[in-house]
Amino acid sequence: MDKIIIENVKDTDLTHIFECGQVFRWRPFEGGYRGAAGDKAACVFYDDGILTIEATGGDKAFWSHYFDLDTDYGEIKNDLAKSEPRIRAATDYGFGIRILNQDLFETMISFIISQNNNIPRIRKNIESICDRYGRRINDDFAAFPSPEALADAKECDLASLKLGYRSRYIIESSRQYLEEGPPETRDELLRFCGIGPKVANCIMLFGLHEVAAFPIDTWVKHIMNDIYGFEEKDVKGMQRFANERFGELAGYAQQYLFYYYRDRA
Repeated sequence: MDKIIIENVKDTDLTHIFECGQVFRWRPFEGGYRGAAGDKAACVFYDDGILTIEATGGDKAFWSHYFDLDTDYGEIKNDLAKSEPRIRAATDYGFGIRILNQDLFETMISFIISQNNNIPRIRKNIESICDRYGRRINDDFAAFPSPEALADAKECDLASLKLGYRSRYIIESSRQYLEEGPPETRDELLRFCGIGPKVANCIMLFGLHEVAAFPIDTWVKHIMNDIYGFEEKDVKGMQRFANERFGELAGYAQQYLFYYYRDRA
């Protein structure tokens, strides 16, 4: 295990990062968080501008990229508040959110699993497929399975892990990934088995780091109704508003708003 120390890290709070709905493999641990990213595991701590990573795999460059440390989130929050002052309460509340640079395939499968599911069960489902189909990283974590491993899985075996109808989606999408290559656009994502518009937008934001994407789920519908007066069925109107008001920063806005509402519910 390597100890990596990164200094002068601003606009960061590990709870905000790991509990804002973008990732599912990190848990609170002794004042920090421990978890896995692809085939690497770590215990992560943050205090007074210093990010400490006790890592099994990955160097300083990898983890700096993973936590998106080259992006100025202070500037992003200021720009969002200038374009839409009512978001200031959300950016203040979730001041430490950073959008992680996650592996695309892991993100695709994770958000396929997330459909019509709750957070504890999503986490259990993901750890189950990692334990069964991924190689061991250490005593606590297995790597996220490769596309090859999940493409070769049997539907009945995945169903035994309580993945239900998502079992077929996982297998078929893994096969498509191998046959067609990694998707690069929203339209390409929508051709994958089990990926609809909402999940595609999540993958765009969290897997392709397309920060203009604005995923709209039940929580966001409530938010847009409460703050901006949209009818909850008016998804197109919400999307248009996000595009016009937040522009290329819409994904950041979504995360601040989502965390602000869900965490206080």
